[in-house]
Amino acid sequence: MLDLKLEKQYFDLGYGLIGGVDEAGRGPLAGPVVAACVVIGPDFKIEPGDLELVADSKKLTAKRREKLFSLIKEKALAVEIGVVSPQTIDKINILQATFLAMRRAIRGVKIQPDYILLDGAFKIPKLNKSQTAIVRGDGTVFCIAAASIIAKVSRDYIMTELDKKYPLYEFAKHKGYGTKLHMDKIAEYGPCPIHRFSFAPIKKTEN
Repeated sequence: MLDLKLEKQYFDLGYGLIGGVDEAGRGPLAGPVVAACVVIGPDFKIEPGDLELVADSKKLTAKRREKLFSLIKEKALAVEIGVVSPQTIDKINILQATFLAMRRAIRGVKIQPDYILLDGAFKIPKLNKSQTAIVRGDGTVFCIAAASIIAKVSRDYIMTELDKKYPLYEFAKHKGYGTKLHMDKIAEYGPCPIHRFSFAPIKKTEN
């Protein structure tokens, strides 16, 4: 179970509000990259039986993620997502697109955090806030794990909606990742407008 040990260290240093940040969708061959920012204050508590189940979104079932998604939005001070399209990913590359999604989530959140804790090895460039990047933070820091759930559920919803627009590719099933089903659909129909044409498997289809 995750606790608030790291967050408390920053509260004790005088930071009033902490924002946990993570992304979903760096690896897929289609769809946007989505980042989330979850803001908590020093009075935030993990109630037994609900938020104590928060963990890295990749380790949770879809049903549990959806339940926690609602709980996080209810209990956190503020929650926001940032979305960057596949077209922008192709223009600026996936790493820069991920940073852009994170900046959008942070800047868009209604209650601004004083300090950012984010998953990954790199700090967010062009962000005028104090921050710490934590490798595997989505599995060790509560507010980052909470952000990973918000980002993942939000992106899954977007991909399910895009499935209605591009039903041939069955995006609701694989969410744009390079599964056998997805690769078979690309081989059969070619890429569609929401594919990432800068990614190698899609590039190959253009030759």
